[in-house]
Amino acid sequence: MRRRRRGLSVTPVLAVLVTLGLAASGCGQGGNESDVDVVTGTSAAPTGTVEGDEVAFEVDGVPDVVGTVASGLETPWGIDFLPDGRAVVTERDSARVLVVTPPEVGEGTPRREGTIQQVGRIPETDPRGEAGLLGVAVSPTFSSDGLLYFYVCTAEDNRVVRAELDGERLGPTEPVLTGIPTGDIHDGGRLLFGPDGYLYVSTGEAGDEQLARDRTSLAGKVLRITADGEPAPGNPFDTVVWSWGHRNVQGLAFDSQSLLWASEFGSTRFDELNRIVPGEDYGWPVVEGSGGPPQYMQPMMTWRPSEASPSGLAFTGGYLWMAALQGEQLWRIKVADGQVSDPTSYFSGTTAGEYGRLRTVVVDPQGRLWLTTSNHDGRGTPAADDDRILLIEP
Repeated sequence: MRRRRRGLSVTPVLAVLVTLGLAASGCGQGGNESDVDVVTGTSAAPTGTVEGDEVAFEVDGVPDVVGTVASGLETPWGIDFLPDGRAVVTERDSARVLVVTPPEVGEGTPRREGTIQQVGRIPETDPRGEAGLLGVAVSPTFSSDGLLYFYVCTAEDNRVVRAELDGERLGPTEPVLTGIPTGDIHDGGRLLFGPDGYLYVSTGEAGDEQLARDRTSLAGKVLRITADGEPAPGNPFDTVVWSWGHRNVQGLAFDSQSLLWASEFGSTRFDELNRIVPGEDYGWPVVEGSGGPPQYMQPMMTWRPSEASPSGLAFTGGYLWMAALQGEQLWRIKVADGQVSDPTSYFSGTTAGEYGRLRTVVVDPQGRLWLTTSNHDGRGTPAADDDRILLIEP
């Protein structure tokens, strides 16, 4: 069993291939590509104070682990927050839906963990390989409708379902969007309500790369739907498809200018950070990483899979925060006016990541990050208290 240090550790990593993007308007999103030596552990200038209901702290761009939200979980995958500050957490393989009460954090306050309550299970889940119960999104009108949305892999398809959280109990599921191709790998699975009120859904090509090239297929896409599963107004093809040509998008985040970003697994050469532009083709499997014919959108930043294999993505304090599975580290990426720079890694340890595989990162109502380990997913080495949700001040 691997022991992992609890404190912050940053070490240099190999160079990553960085693409600084131009403003997104049609094809040819990428800018000049160059090899950049990543300097890890550097402190960016503070970007301001995050004010919450009970806390205020300075955002300095250097993530500090200040506690553990929860431990003893099994492959936590999706996290979103209820209006009262509690979090809904999904477990991929058990198909359990948990409600986690955050721990108290403050000067002189013990860093004890929060409380975990199982409120239900999604019975149609068919866990296998990378498939199972994946993303979750709390309805923007939860206070009136009590609805939670889930991305679930079934034996027949991947689908978006919803269920009402009635007090401490999750009701039966109702299909919202069905017919997304399913597979043992590359199931996508992230759900995110955008600032426009519509639900964004990331899908993978389910191991059949040509599905990403088929604009009529729901695989290998970013989808944009209404709360009832219909194509959202303004979608580029009058379908649920928002962008296409993706391999396996597992991270979605909007920045302060309401630009949508996506982290995407590559194959053997490059993982990608993309800015999602409606209607555009991101090239898989014709292109992996930068380059290729001009009709394909260029990634804004790329990594070797050994340094990333990215899953979750979040935005706060002027930075994108990207969790890396194989890379076993948290990446911080500066964002300004639709461009990205200064990729910096944390928690990489000396020979391996001190927390192991990192899957999901989200911003809580107080502006802190919740970061999950994923060491029970069949590819990690669990510590005694894994899997965990770490509490981080960015």
